Amino acid sequence: MEPEDTARRTVRRRDLSTPLEASDEAVVIRQEEEIGGVRKRWRGLGFVRARKHVETMRVDEVVPRLVEDAQLDRVPADENDSGKIETLEDGSISIPVYEEELVVTKRVVLRERIVLRKQVVTQDQRIRSELRKERVEIDADDEVRDLVDGD
Repeated sequence: MEPEDTARRTVRRRDLSTPLEASDEAVVIRQEEEIGGVRKRWRGLGFVRARKHVETMRVDEVVPRLVEDAQLDRVPADENDSGKIETLEDGSISIPVYEEELVVTKRVVLRERIVLRKQVVTQDQRIRSELRKERVEIDADDEVRDLVDGD
């Protein structure tokens, strides 16, 4: 059915008991059929059986693959080094490595003063020894004896 056949139009009705005149319009009544409710249902025609079978196949191939590896070069820093991470012309990256430098300063600081005194102490000490004593006896005449004893 085309859409214009199904469109509803307003139709002017005329009394059919009176005869048709030349100025009157002819009226044609059109009817159509529509399908009411349609029902559907499933019915079995048969069945299909499917089986699954897995086959394995051993593969032994050499396949090339790319692996990135890091190369590390240690280069001493020069005096004008910026100390920042830099990208070099060949695309490699230069990373600065820092270490702590210990700076030790020594100075002489007065800590204490030592005062040294001399003390004289008298101690008694026992000594055992033999002493020799020389004596001189003079035997002289009276004139010389007076001179010697007069001393």
